[in-house]
Amino acid sequence: MWLLTILNFTLCFAASYQQFPRLCATREALLTKECCPSWEGDGSPCGASSGRGFCHDVEVPDQPDGPQYPFSGLDDREKWPLVFYNRTCQCAGNFMGFNCADCLFGYFGVNCNERRESLRRNIFHLSRAERIRFVSYLNLAKQTISRDYVVVTGTYQEMENGSNPMFGDVSVYDVFVWMHYYVSRNALLGGPGNVWTNVDFAHWAPAFLPWHRAYLLHWEHEIRKLTGDTSFTIPYWDWRDAQECDVCTDELMGDRSPQDPTLLSPGSVFSSWRVLCSQAEEYNDRGVLCDATEEGPLRRNPGNQNRSVVERLPTSAEVEFTVSLTSYDTGAMDRSANMSFRNTLEGFGDPQSGLGNFSRRGMHAALHAYMNGSMSSVQGSANDPIFLLHHAFVDSIYEQWLRRHRPSPSEYPESNAPIGHNGEYHMVPFLPLHRNREYFISSKVLGYEYSYLLNANQRLTETIRPYLEELQDVWPWLLLAGLCGGIVVMFIAAAVLPAKRRLHRGKWKMLFALSERQPLIRSSDIEENKQRNYQTPM
Repeated sequence: MWLLTILNFTLCFAASYQQFPRLCATREALLTKECCPSWEGDGSPCGASSGRGFCHDVEVPDQPDGPQYPFSGLDDREKWPLVFYNRTCQCAGNFMGFNCADCLFGYFGVNCNERRESLRRNIFHLSRAERIRFVSYLNLAKQTISRDYVVVTGTYQEMENGSNPMFGDVSVYDVFVWMHYYVSRNALLGGPGNVWTNVDFAHWAPAFLPWHRAYLLHWEHEIRKLTGDTSFTIPYWDWRDAQECDVCTDELMGDRSPQDPTLLSPGSVFSSWRVLCSQAEEYNDRGVLCDATEEGPLRRNPGNQNRSVVERLPTSAEVEFTVSLTSYDTGAMDRSANMSFRNTLEGFGDPQSGLGNFSRRGMHAALHAYMNGSMSSVQGSANDPIFLLHHAFVDSIYEQWLRRHRPSPSEYPESNAPIGHNGEYHMVPFLPLHRNREYFISSKVLGYEYSYLLNANQRLTETIRPYLEELQDVWPWLLLAGLCGGIVVMFIAAAVLPAKRRLHRGKWKMLFALSERQPLIRSSDIEENKQRNYQTPM
């Protein structure tokens, strides 16, 4: 059934809610620098006639950035999204989206007034049907071209300041692959090989956790829109103390190929996937952006990583130490930060001492390196669907820290963080716009929860839930089998009992006839014949 669904949707276009709206990727929109598409519900820009939102000037913060990126006006991501647009939709109430057509995270319904909390579960606690559904949804997203969004394939300068738009079509899944590439790519300073590598608008600094939180929420939302399954949530992989990649099976994320251990098994649907935006060094050498074309198969070789960088997967003790750190970020708020929860969780702080500039890779970064393939490149890592399971668990650790330490909003840095990471900076390359500080809050505010963070009784219920669901799926067959068995027993009984009665009557008739023919027994013969006569009928 799921395969048929995939085939039916493969060539269709699906809605997406990130990056450049197709309606805003035109020459007119780029030249006017306005991205305020109409809402289909009333035909007005941003749904203004229905009170959903209005077209508004983009306001960017003027707080100073840190010294890590010493340039200005060279990169299209600076002061996002002003290079491309200075007017976008500002939505009202519980509405959200590039044209205010959607609901804020945690809200549902036509009027976005239904509050609901979703639950992200351990992938090993999903029922078999849920696991099949998850893999099918991933593949559907990979095969379906995004209807609403395109991705940038050239710089604004190469577009001649908007006169010559350069955009490309990609699948729903690959919109997110491209987003992760674009936010983390090196800055192009002009000409082949002329790049600045010490810059990343979503890593190595405070926005690492808020950015990926928003990223997962949008991805989750997109799958719901694509499939119509509003109950869908991203499962997580709890990799604490794991001795191997236990999600790397053909039933889940794909086993190894027996012919080439760096490829996926032909028995996995992911073996046919092709990656994009995975060749960072080549783009740097040419001084260009990724053009979003396919670049080969998905690769993975877990456990055969460089052990001088990563020896093993993180432990429960290391997670607990990380969560115990009281400061969200410290010092220069980059990879050198000491006793920083963010830096230690990201993997550049030692998970046993908290000291920055860790010579190896820990926590989040350790898992990427351990996968030893497409996941190991920051810019191309989202090509591997394990990325989603991994970052869902990283997000759950972030949630643990938020609940334990209850930081005030002011604890998120207002200024002097690396470029793109100050609290009021708009996240690159999201449209609709989000500010970093908006995701420095509990997941429950955003409408979702993690199953292992529930209370004890709720966790027990969640543990047995998949077994009960599978039992519910098979109980009609068990009932039918029981009924059939009962009918068979009745037929056998109906056939055996009359035969037994006939046999019983026949035996008594025979005994009666024998007694008529047998001479009388003398009293003197009783003792002599007792034993023999007693055993004979037996």
